[in-house]
Amino acid sequence: MKKSSLLLLFTGLIMGACTSTQINSALKTATDILDDSPELTTSDVTNGLKEALVIGAEYSTGLASKTDGYFGNPALKIPFPSEIQKVETKLRQLGLNKPVDDFVLSMNRGAEKAAAEATPIFIAAITSMTIDDAWAILKGEDDAATQYLTRTTGNQLKDSFSPIIEQSLEAVDATKYYKDVTGIYNKIPLLEPVETDLTEYVNNLAIDGLFSLIAKEELAIREDPIERTTELLKKVFGSEN
Repeated sequence: MKKSSLLLLFTGLIMGACTSTQINSALKTATDILDDSPELTTSDVTNGLKEALVIGAEYSTGLASKTDGYFGNPALKIPFPSEIQKVETKLRQLGLNKPVDDFVLSMNRGAEKAAAEATPIFIAAITSMTIDDAWAILKGEDDAATQYLTRTTGNQLKDSFSPIIEQSLEAVDATKYYKDVTGIYNKIPLLEPVETDLTEYVNNLAIDGLFSLIAKEELAIREDPIERTTELLKKVFGSEN
């Protein structure tokens, strides 16, 4: 892969997931590298990729952790647990929509509250990335970066998220609402009582949501990086076109 293409992808990664201020800062970094060394080294490319992935991870966790980051996003919204879907169905049939709606909202608020905790975990994995890791991502599948983060942070995220999710669910009354809706259901005659591990359920979907955001950003960048170039990059690399 040409060095120009690598820097182009690095810049595309940055521009696909940050503000105009961050873009300008990243472009200045790229320009400084070019000014200091006419030849981009593997180290330059690796460090550039790390910087881009840190920005992307911070963007994704920031997006997920804001109010309605999960609840307001159909792709991330955590629904009523499917294994006890019959509880929602029965309660809505009985006109008990509010406790069900409150429960779903509170689960998503819990996920939003916990999502920001992923940032330092992602950054630690990115900064420890090796040169081989970086090249594998650059040359890999459309979701190679996402696969790398899933492989290197998945278990740690789950372990770290579990107590945070549990505390978050308590703080936003999700646990209370869950007990309310299942308690109401379990009192209905002739129905089999239900229960589910609410913390694990929300934990898994909260983490899946974060990785889906990262995968979406990565795919968009890989599919059309040229559309994200600037006049500066066209000028710098025009002689190699």
